Amino acid sequence: MTQDVPPLTEPLNNNEYTAEDIQVLGGREAIRRRPGMYIGSTDQRGLHHLVYEIVYNSIDEAMAGCCTKIVVTIQEDGAVYVEDNGRGIPVEVHPATNTSALETVMTTLHAGAKFGGHTYQVSGGLHGVGSSVVNALSSWLRVNVRRDGKLYQQEYREGIPDEEVKVVGEASDTGTIITFTADEEIFGKAKYDFDVLSERLREMAYLNKELEICFKDEGKECEKTFYFEGGTTSFVRHLNRNRLVRHRQPIYISKTIDSTIVEAALQYNDGFAESTFSFANCVNTVDGGTHLTGFRSALTRAFNDYAHKNKLLKEDEPNLVGDDVREGLTAIISV
Repeated sequence: MTQDVPPLTEPLNNNEYTAEDIQVLGGREAIRRRPGMYIGSTDQRGLHHLVYEIVYNSIDEAMAGCCTKIVVTIQEDGAVYVEDNGRGIPVEVHPATNTSALETVMTTLHAGAKFGGHTYQVSGGLHGVGSSVVNALSSWLRVNVRRDGKLYQQEYREGIPDEEVKVVGEASDTGTIITFTADEEIFGKAKYDFDVLSERLREMAYLNKELEICFKDEGKECEKTFYFEGGTTSFVRHLNRNRLVRHRQPIYISKTIDSTIVEAALQYNDGFAESTFSFANCVNTVDGGTHLTGFRSALTRAFNDYAHKNKLLKEDEPNLVGDDVREGLTAIISV
C-alpha cells in the first residue's frame, strides 16, 4: 500500500512564468539591493571597506609614482574625507558614455584606468567598481578634482548626480578629494573603529615607502601619521619590535619581472613561530597564493644549497624541510 507524500513546499498561486518575471537591475540598483556582493557585508567591516576602496584609488596613484601624500579624516558628522595629491580624476567627456570621465568613473561599474595596464601597472581594490560602489552606497558624496589649473566639483545622492561637473575655483596643484556619508538605511549609524582603520592604513604606508598617510578622527580627537622610508623592511622591524632578533638588519630582496615588482623582507627572531604576511597590490592575501608558496620553496632551497655547499649537511643526511628554516621567521612578501 502506498501513501501520498505531500509536497515539500506549497505551490505558488500563480504558476505563470513569463519574460515579465525576469528583472534587469541597473548597476546602482543592484549594488544597493545586494551590497554584500560588492563589499562583503553591511556591518562595520563593510563600512570600513568603503573607506579602503577610496583610499585604494589614491594608493594606485602612489604606486604609479604620482602621489606622495594621502589624508583620511573621519569627520564629526560621520562623513569620510579622503584627499590625495595625485593627478586628479580626468573631467573631459568620455567617448563611450558622453558624460564626463569623472561621472563615468563614479557611476559606472567596470569603468576605470586599471584594465589596460597603461595608466596603472598595478592597482588594488575592486578593479573598476570601487568608486561607483561607494557612491551607490552613500547617501551623499562629493568629488573635488584639482586639475589643469581649475577646481572641479560634482555631488551625488545615493549614486545619482545632483548636477553636472562644474568649475568652483582655481587650483595651483593637482589631486582628488572624495567626501562621502555612508547610507544609514544600509549600514545603520556609522561607527568607524579608529584602531582597525589605522592599522590598515599603516600597512599601506609600509608597502609604499616614502608615502605619507595622515589619519584623523575628529569625533574622538585621535590622529596618526604614517611615513616609512624603509618600506617593507620597516614593516618587518615593526613586527619584531618586541622580540630578540638574530640579525640586526632585515634581509631585503627586490626584483622586477615582466613589469611585476616582487619585494621580500625577512628577519629571524628568538621565537619558534613563523610570522609571514603576503600582499598582492597592497591587499593582504590572507589565504596565501603562488607568491607565498614560491617564497617558502625558494627559502628552503636556498638553505639546503648553502648547507650542502658548506658541508653543513652530509650527503647521506636528509635535507632541511620548510618547518626547519621558518622557525622564528618574520617576513613580508609583496607583489
